[in-house]
Amino acid sequence: MKDEYTIVEKYQQGKNQTIAIRPYFNDDRQNMGLENYAMSLHEGVWHEESLACLEMNGVKRYVTGLNEFAPEVKKLPPGEREIKIKQIRALVAELEAELASNILDTEDKDFWNKVTLLKPDNDKFWSRISLRCGNDPLYLDPAKDPYDRVKLEAVLAGGFSMIAKSLKAAKTSAIPKKFYLDQLEETITTRTEYTKIRNKALVQLEKMYDKDKTKLMYVAKVVDSDSVQYTKSTPLDIMYENMDAFISGEGTESNRKRAAEMFLDSCKASMIDLKIRALIKDAMFYRFITPKPSGWIETLDSGLKLGKVPSEVLTFLKNPEQDDVLTSLMDKIEPYWK
Repeated sequence: MKDEYTIVEKYQQGKNQTIAIRPYFNDDRQNMGLENYAMSLHEGVWHEESLACLEMNGVKRYVTGLNEFAPEVKKLPPGEREIKIKQIRALVAELEAELASNILDTEDKDFWNKVTLLKPDNDKFWSRISLRCGNDPLYLDPAKDPYDRVKLEAVLAGGFSMIAKSLKAAKTSAIPKKFYLDQLEETITTRTEYTKIRNKALVQLEKMYDKDKTKLMYVAKVVDSDSVQYTKSTPLDIMYENMDAFISGEGTESNRKRAAEMFLDSCKASMIDLKIRALIKDAMFYRFITPKPSGWIETLDSGLKLGKVPSEVLTFLKNPEQDDVLTSLMDKIEPYWK
């Protein structure tokens, strides 16, 4: 096995730009104001990370995505495991041929004994694999640069803790990521998810604006923290503008996707549910019902226990046996709505 070799990488300018590692900005988290300037790090600052290496009982294992003996491969169902092993061997054989002029037969029972460079325990090779990321995209061109292919597989396997394997993974990661792998098609799909949800929400907003002002008022009351501002005399254009802003993440829910989903969920609710949910919010504002230290939400005049959370109050008031309570609260609240 060769102990000495040189890693020669292509300049960024000549690379295909459909795959890149980009800085990740989370709309829900502040980053010293850098997010306002589309920056993840201060200017001139870079993060460099070596490929992750796990050690157990003195045995090192690099997280490469190219190791058929890795635990994540062994845990696959038999059929999937066989397919994954074939894929790994095919790629290792291709890279060995290009980087080490080593021609391998993927069906050889001694395949891994004949691998020279990408052998899982080749510390001299894997310890030199690293990524240096900053505010500018770092392009990977795996079709033309074998070292970029090695790095791409490692990123997809979770070999770099600072890099999420996709934009979607960055958004859902419990541990904040500084960067994410942008494979153009996947990233566009993730971004399109919000666009689709927003467009659906806007369709519902248009329908209510044109044909159902009362439902629009109830939906606005349900999703907006300032529910009492909406009455039957509130101009339609004001409700439309406020709901459009809410859907865009400019309300109490700043996450745009969640805001659009909240609006859509409210639109799907029945009129009776919407009306009672609006009633509960306004009745709490005007103190006809109020939370008590005991944890119960009670009517102020009689001390009747309605539930411990608004959803329980909704269930209580929808019960036909509680029509008198519901009617009493409606009689108190509806004058404010007019």
